[in-house]
Amino acid sequence: DEVENKPQAIIYAGGAVVALVIVNSVVGAINHLPLFPKVFELVGLGYSAWFTYKYLLFKSSRAELAADVEELKSKIGGSD
Repeated sequence: DEVENKPQAIIYAGGAVVALVIVNSVVGAINHLPLFPKVFELVGLGYSAWFTYKYLLFKSSRAELAADVEELKSKIGGSD
C-alpha cells in the first residue's frame, strides 16, 4: 500500500534477483579455479585488518564511524 508504483518495484525486485543469481554463478565459477579461493580469503583478511585499524582501533576513529553510520541512517530513513 505504501509503494506508489508497484509494477516498477516488482521489476526492480525481479532485476535484483536475476542480478543476484548471475553474480552467484560467476563467483561460484571463479571459486572453482584453484588459486582464487585463497586470494579471496587474503583479500577479505586484508580488508578486515584495514577496517579494524582505520575505524575500530582508536577512539576518535570509532566516533567518526559512528557519525558516518548515523548520517547514513538519517539519509536512508529520513530525519526525525
